[in-house]
Amino acid sequence: MKRTFLLCSLILLLLTGCKDNKNVIKIGFIGPLTGDYANYGIMMSNAAKLAIEEKNSKGGIDGKKIVLIAEDSEGKVEKANSAIEKLASVDKIFALIGGVFSGESLAIAPRAEAEKIVMCSPSATHKALTSKGNFIFRNVLSDELQAIIFAKYARNIMKLNKIAILYIKNDYSQGLAEDFQANFEKEGGKIVAMETGVAGDKDFKTQLTKIKDSKAEALYIPNYVAEMAQILEQKNQLGLDLKVLSADGFSNPEIFDLAKDNAVGVLFSNSAEDTSNNTLKIEFINKYKTKYKVEPDNFSLNAYDIANLFVNAIETVYNESSKEDKEKLNLNRERIREVFHSTKDYAGVSGTINFLANGDASKNVGIYISEKGEDGKYSYKQIAVYKLNDKNKLEEVK
Repeated sequence: MKRTFLLCSLILLLLTGCKDNKNVIKIGFIGPLTGDYANYGIMMSNAAKLAIEEKNSKGGIDGKKIVLIAEDSEGKVEKANSAIEKLASVDKIFALIGGVFSGESLAIAPRAEAEKIVMCSPSATHKALTSKGNFIFRNVLSDELQAIIFAKYARNIMKLNKIAILYIKNDYSQGLAEDFQANFEKEGGKIVAMETGVAGDKDFKTQLTKIKDSKAEALYIPNYVAEMAQILEQKNQLGLDLKVLSADGFSNPEIFDLAKDNAVGVLFSNSAEDTSNNTLKIEFINKYKTKYKVEPDNFSLNAYDIANLFVNAIETVYNESSKEDKEKLNLNRERIREVFHSTKDYAGVSGTINFLANGDASKNVGIYISEKGEDGKYSYKQIAVYKLNDKNKLEEVK
């Protein structure tokens, strides 16, 4: 009798689980949630959670709850591959926010494409990413575009002649470094030193000593904050008096926690600030700070918008579906991708969003500088916005 009761309870539990699963719409997230780079993934996944919580508070999609399943990649390709395997095979997600880094995003994109999971990264910038398939998107600048524009800016606006580069051997950092080098030299400048390190390195003094001997006027470090903080501190310890340039990875405010005053005065490229939706942005920042007690970075704004766009696309396809398909959550994945891609002038917290034919976001490039105010608080200031004109020349956007 006892055994029969337990068996019946187990069957009931399984049936209940299956029933509940039909009423849950799953969206995935892949990025580092632990380790040296956890701050990136935590901030972005929290932004996505906030968007989904807001939709669920309004009844979800026809009463069905939306769930964000966040998987920890630690910023490692092998972990990201395991994560997409679980999300695709077990969780049966409809959409994926991520990966966070270029390397993991390039690795998981083919599986997302094969499973027809629409994937959009808030932060992966490698130029080859969106060429991996029709289901692969990003709401962030490509490395190639920001490297081209920043190289032209450094040469033609800053009038720099000699630059040294110190990059980390990963897809993000190396891709930016190589594109910056090619375009700076195309403009008539010279890369006088090209030094490398690996993720997790703590000592860059050997590379910085070589850079010091190169007589460079500036140092380009298109890396993540963990390594950049070490480089900035050791640069000053060695007495290297040169300008520091970076890329969008510098926009994570953790750099100020790690590097403090060493981070002040760095110039870097990032998506240009779009003030057309400034009220929405301010409202989001205030909500985020209230809930998580920290200020979101630009990638978090991107993640929040992606989550909302995914929900909108899934809801559109759900509403188009038959009663039977709604009950089974048998939603057309091709149609979800189509609706998502057709986004037109979406008013997001990251700005007005449109996607190009290849899945890249349509964005201008901002030039920023890190500052410390009289009140002792650190911040970023956008000092200019540029795009490439029809003749591939740098054109300032007023």
